[in-house]
Order: sequence, then structure tokens, then C-alpha cells
Amino acid sequence: MKKIILTLVFASAMTTLSAQTENVESASTGTEFNKWSVELAGGLNKPMRPMTAGYRTAVTSAYVADLGVRYMFNNKFGLKVDFGYNSFKEGENSIGFDSKYYRADLQAVANLGRIMSFETWTNTLGLLGHAGFGLGFGESDNFSGTDRMGNFIAGVTGQIKLSNRIALTGDFTTILNAKQNRTFDGASTIGSPGFGGVLFNGTVGLTVYLGKNEKHADWVIDHEGRFDAIDARFMAIENKMLDSDKDGVADYLDEELSTPAGAMVDTKGRSIDKNNNNVPDETEAFIIKNYGSTTNNSPLLTNNELITSLINGGYVAVYFDFNKSTPTNVSTEGTDFILTYLRNNPTATIDIVGHADEVGRSAYNDKLSNARANNVKNTLVKANVDASRLNVIAAGEDTSVDIDSENARRLVRRVTFRVK
Repeated sequence: MKKIILTLVFASAMTTLSAQTENVESASTGTEFNKWSVELAGGLNKPMRPMTAGYRTAVTSAYVADLGVRYMFNNKFGLKVDFGYNSFKEGENSIGFDSKYYRADLQAVANLGRIMSFETWTNTLGLLGHAGFGLGFGESDNFSGTDRMGNFIAGVTGQIKLSNRIALTGDFTTILNAKQNRTFDGASTIGSPGFGGVLFNGTVGLTVYLGKNEKHADWVIDHEGRFDAIDARFMAIENKMLDSDKDGVADYLDEELSTPAGAMVDTKGRSIDKNNNNVPDETEAFIIKNYGSTTNNSPLLTNNELITSLINGGYVAVYFDFNKSTPTNVSTEGTDFILTYLRNNPTATIDIVGHADEVGRSAYNDKLSNARANNVKNTLVKANVDASRLNVIAAGEDTSVDIDSENARRLVRRVTFRVK
């Protein structure tokens, strides 16, 4: 009989190892996972009844061995076939005996860890419940032949995930034998062979997960990965709602991303210029307060000295996107302002100073700053400004801001002007 059991164990193990472990996707989890596993455990047992008077085992007697092959339909339910071997020997103050018990069972498996949502508090501990029916065979040195019986088996298995391929297990199982004709010690027969045999097993072992996927069904969480796309959408919305220049208008609506914090802007984030003189009202108010004449109630921005201070102070600028030499659509006001100034002051000349941020090679940034300044010069020339009044200066990299701040780098990708 031992040869039969061992042959079944070997055949089942070989079948499982050669089984197809194709990718499987659960409708409930939305994640591909492995289904097959092999379980090996060993430990102690305690036959409770029936025992002949004068015969007993130790409180926990060695030993029990178990080999199982499990298949999970999803991350909650599956089936397993397992084969067990128990050895019973006399304990203290007992008549000597040597008995063996072999069994083969088909069991349903429930992943109690997933059912009870263990993932809400741990990702390494699991719990399986298992129950089923099978056949058992008893042998003993106290009788010849084999005692054939049916059995009902149920237990719980604790799991500790060591890796995606291996889990440490601890199992407690109860076995009820039906139609058991001999006591576990084999010394006597049983008068009423119903569900009279009771056997407890406690084992520690390893589960090895088979398959090509990253995780086994034991550790796959419902809807795992299903909300990644939703999270990405929320992240995109959050990014759109950023207000880089702190003007109260979200970036995705803001057409002028370099507005000073606290400046008055319209619903598109553009500086408010009520008198249409191409100078934002906030800037104009600052210039008037700090540089304007207190004895003249006329519009002070008609004062050439004040306008010159405004231009040379860098308040008039043309901005560019990263690695571009063409101005942004929202920064053409700077060019318009300079054009108006040059038309109103036909003898004035200006330096057109190109700048770049620090990203990239310095030599390349020098060329980029020169290209930006020339682009603005060409625009003014096309507007009938004599090229001799325009002097291009390539200032190269502006190192005055934090290179790791995109918002700061955006402010130095610009062209400024100097009136001579």
C-alpha cells in the first residue's frame, strides 16, 4: 500500500510541474496571476480515538508528512490534492506499538485572507481554509493487512509571504475517519466503525508558487492595478490646477505664466492693462510710485525718462519656451512696447539682450540666446525699424535662479532691452 501512495505522490508532482502555467487574468482582480502551487510540510500528530486500553502516544508524537498540489480558480477559491503520512508510536507508560496511516484527499480551498481583506492591514500574512474527503489506509505491527477507511478532513493554514515564489506555512488539521475497523495502535477492532477515528495534525512547511507571472492568486488583491488609469487622470487634473505664478488662474487656463504673484490679471491670467499702453497696470503703478514725478498729474508713462527706466530695469521682456527661439504667443506685448517706444523716439537706439536658462551645454545656450535676440530684432526690422538702431547681445545662460525649478527657469528664457 505504501508503494501505491508513493506512486500517486510522484505522479501528481510530475504532472503539476509539467502543467501549462499560462497567463490568467481574473475578472475580479483585473491582474494576471499564477494558479499552481506545490506544498510540502511536516510536523507532529495526535491520534485521539480510538485507542486500545493500555496504549497511548505522547501528547504530540512524531511524525507527519504532507505533500499537496493546489490549483486556484481565482484569488479566493481553489482545489488541492494532498497526500499524507502519519507515524504513531507508544508514549510514556504505554504498551509498545508501531502504526502507520496513509491518506489521499481532494479538498476545496478558500483564501480567507482575501475574503477577509487582510490587505487592508498586511501584505505578508495570509490565511487559507481547506476541507474535503478522501481515503485512508492503516497499518500496524499489531495486525496483518490494511485497514481501509474513508475520511473527512478540514483545517486552516497560516501563511507568511517570503517572496513572490515562496511562502512559509503553519497548518492545523483535523481528520475524521469513517469505517475505521482497527484502533490506531492496531491492537483491537472497533465495534461501530462510523466517524469514530479522530486525528489532529500540526505541521510547518513551504509553499512554492509555479508560473510565469509576478504574483500567485494567494496574494492578488481585488481590482489591483485597475485604478491606475483613474489615479493618472486625477494626477493630470491636479497638475492642470497648479498655479505656477500664483496669480489665481490655473496653469491650463493661464496664457501668461510669468505674471508676478499678486498681480491683477484677467480670467486668462493676462496682466490687466486698462489704458492699453502695453504696460501691465501693476507694473505701471509700481513705476509711478517709485519713479514718477509728484508735481505732474499728467499720465507719467508719457515721460521718456520714466519709460527708459522701465525698459532698462527689465520690466519689458519677451519670453520663450524651452529650447525655442520663437517668442511665446502671450509675450508679444514686450516687442510691441519697444516698437512703440522706438517710433516715438526716432533717434533712440537699443540693445536687444538674449538670455537662456542653464539646462544644456553653455556653448549651445550662447547660440540660443543669440537666436532669440535676433528673432526679436528681425520682428522690429520687419516693422520698419532701421536695423542700425538695434544691437544684438547674446548674454548666454542666466545663473541667477534655481536650475532645479522649472518655474524659475521659465522666467530667464527671455529677451530684455537697454536704451542707449
